Amino acid sequence: MSFSSKTIVIVDDEQRTRQGIHQTLEQWAAGKYRIMTSGNGLEALHMLQAEKVHLLITDVRLPEFSGLDLIRSLERDSHRPAIIVISGYAEFDYVQQALRLGAVNYLLKPIDKQELLNAVNEALQLEEERQRYMKLDKLADPVLLELDLQATTLSDPVRRAFTFMAEHLHEPITMAQTAAHSHLNASYFSVLFKEQSGLSFSEYLHRLRIQRAKELLLHTQLTIAQIGERSGYRTDKYFIKVFKATEGVSPSRYRQQMRKGPENID
Repeated sequence: MSFSSKTIVIVDDEQRTRQGIHQTLEQWAAGKYRIMTSGNGLEALHMLQAEKVHLLITDVRLPEFSGLDLIRSLERDSHRPAIIVISGYAEFDYVQQALRLGAVNYLLKPIDKQELLNAVNEALQLEEERQRYMKLDKLADPVLLELDLQATTLSDPVRRAFTFMAEHLHEPITMAQTAAHSHLNASYFSVLFKEQSGLSFSEYLHRLRIQRAKELLLHTQLTIAQIGERSGYRTDKYFIKVFKATEGVSPSRYRQQMRKGPENID
């Protein structure tokens, strides 16, 4: 039997509650999610350590290793799932602690089915959004991003150079050509560019080409050769060599890993 790559774990020491949530989510998921259950916190911790979990639904009070202990154990985990906690009316101080530790919602016993489904949908959407931000963070070159943010402080010739390079990235670009477009001689342009951007012309161009390639790898179905060409590399062989030297993986491997999820990128 094949499951979706997304997994939900339900943790509650009360068998009736655990089975009720499981049954409701199985009917709702219709095979789209793998739904696992556990009756104690330590067993659940082993589950979370063994595989990628997207949503954890846990009682805040469990014998030996509580739901709060379980949440705390995930505090520094960059791959932590979205968390919904379950509690009784007398346990709201535990709920508040769980929310401070990063739980996104809570459900009071006895659990209403529609409230459960609403909370699960919301938590999974938040998890997808977090994954998307992580992916964008992996995709973006922080140096280029910082330069974009500082664009208004740069001189007109340097801003014109940035625009010219971005628009002609698929072509061979020389410093002399870019300087001429900015109405400066090459020597002065070289000094001004380095002074304001903190990068040499060739380093900036290299970062820009790799950034473009990464965007195309993630967002298009173009072949590696087509992506190399559109990013300004003479041959696909040279593109693969430069990309691997910069990112540590080949373009095809990078594409595969990013589409699986950002946590797979080393």
